[in-house]
Amino acid sequence: MSSRPSTASAENAFAADLFDGLPKRYDTLAEVLSFGQNGRWRRELVTQIAAAGPKTILDVATGTAGVAIALAQRTGGEVTGVDLTESMLARGRERVVAAGLERRIRLQIARAEELPFPNAAFDAVSFTYLLRYVRDPAATLRELARVLRPGGVLASLDFYVPPSSTWRAAWWLYTRTVLPPAGLALGGPQWWRVGRFLGPNISAFYKAWPLARIVEAWEAAGMAGVQSKPMSVGGGVVMWGRKGSGRPNA
Repeated sequence: MSSRPSTASAENAFAADLFDGLPKRYDTLAEVLSFGQNGRWRRELVTQIAAAGPKTILDVATGTAGVAIALAQRTGGEVTGVDLTESMLARGRERVVAAGLERRIRLQIARAEELPFPNAAFDAVSFTYLLRYVRDPAATLRELARVLRPGGVLASLDFYVPPSSTWRAAWWLYTRTVLPPAGLALGGPQWWRVGRFLGPNISAFYKAWPLARIVEAWEAAGMAGVQSKPMSVGGGVVMWGRKGSGRPNA
């Protein structure tokens, strides 16, 4: 099997390379370096999906399958997880087997921008830490909505920039001066690279794509009742909405 889709964009290739060396300690270090908040954010995401009672779920940018496993456990549904990075998926498969969920979770390589599934194939779609790694976030949202049935729920999780000036200053200090050396000390050179990348990347993304613009892109993709919930004073944000029955906006 190819380690990444042959049609991957430059953004896809960068993301796959960035995360390729992380799987072994990814879940532990993600919790440590986020002060345990990553788990809280994931639970909120899963809650929004589980409330709809879906039977079929697509988890995009599934990584090591943490969200996919939680969704299967909370909903009892069938979960398909997709990601660009084979090493992350390999670790995810180990975790799925350890959880005894190999009959209800299937993991495969795929691009969020070009999903290998028919229209309206899933009752719910989740995605985590995705839009900062694609060339066209609006087009990606349209593709995610395409495979979601009318009335189905779409939910996402990503980092955010705290709106409060005080917390934003603390966030900036942590992401620029603490996160890189902490990543190096706990995870080695690959985590140093990720630590240096994250803060500037998050800031740049929300400068180009403020939350209001992201909501507009969700709505243009055909999502209705779009809501967002900043988490941990704004260090993360969970979003969700339901697919309308009409055609997406042009």
